[in-house]
Amino acid sequence: MQFSIKEHFPLKAYNTFGVPAFAAQFIEIESEEALIHFFGSRRDVTQRPFLVLGGGSNVLFTKDFDGLVIRIAIPGINHRISDTEVWVTAGAGVIWNDLVWYCVNRNFAGIENMALIPGTVGAAPVQNIGAYGAELKDVFVSCRVFDTKSGGISTFTKEDCQFSYRESLFKKEAKGRYIITQVTLRLSLNPAINTSYGAIQVELAKRNITDPTIKDIAEVVSAIRTDKLPDPSTIGNSGSFFKNPIVTVQHLQQLQFTFQDINFVSYPVGESHVKLAAGWLIEQCGWKGKRVGDAGTWKNQALVLVNHKNASGSDIYNLSEQIIQDVEKKFNIRLEREVNII
Repeated sequence: MQFSIKEHFPLKAYNTFGVPAFAAQFIEIESEEALIHFFGSRRDVTQRPFLVLGGGSNVLFTKDFDGLVIRIAIPGINHRISDTEVWVTAGAGVIWNDLVWYCVNRNFAGIENMALIPGTVGAAPVQNIGAYGAELKDVFVSCRVFDTKSGGISTFTKEDCQFSYRESLFKKEAKGRYIITQVTLRLSLNPAINTSYGAIQVELAKRNITDPTIKDIAEVVSAIRTDKLPDPSTIGNSGSFFKNPIVTVQHLQQLQFTFQDINFVSYPVGESHVKLAAGWLIEQCGWKGKRVGDAGTWKNQALVLVNHKNASGSDIYNLSEQIIQDVEKKFNIRLEREVNII
């Protein structure tokens, strides 16, 4: 099996921020077998830094990568139906939104609220992606992973992945060790329509839809995201740059004395904690639509950092640091970045 390793490879087209950076080496892998063979035949691979890249929608390059970038492009979607349950398996290189519409068009319910989330299927478990009241862990069954240390393939269950809010095993102690090759989800032919987020309800009302289907939900969520988020093909961005912070109820109560509107952007997380909308916090600090050189925040959603044209990764990172400091000073909350910084 022959492998085409490219030297000093430009990554500008492989990250949705569109920032210029180069990889010392670059290879694209299109099958699990190729991945196993590549690592088995190239013992030097693990002797230098390597980075696994999918759609490049959750990474910010602040410098060149002095190592090997492995782009996972494993294709394919298939499904199995048993009574009212559906098991859907997709290759790690499949575009997430393509998987959503594969399911919606077949009335496989469970991921319609996550329509138009950028990135690939392989990146979804790493982030435990979610949006508008739904998270991947709610429908996740398992994923196949390649262990770069042992060279073997394993199947990880939901419990193995240790999911929490925008977190997983793959971002913690196992970071960089495993490469996800495919993901299996359990969906349903009996939809449980989720309209818990107010923005969905508002958009449904605009369309005079009182009994929505999962297709309606996917279309509405897509419309909301399109309205709030810029298209990476026209302006560089990675979607939500920061996590929505989770704070104690006591912390929220303290903030309510000064910021009465904060109740409208707080969502219960268990009995003792709430999740706050990071975009609202950033907007209260005056950052919405603000620009520093060619780095800035999006005019319709302060949670999204953008590259207006020629910003470097460092420019965007420095802007994010200013935002973090301002939010912490005003609310005593330290925002965490969702995006991986390289």
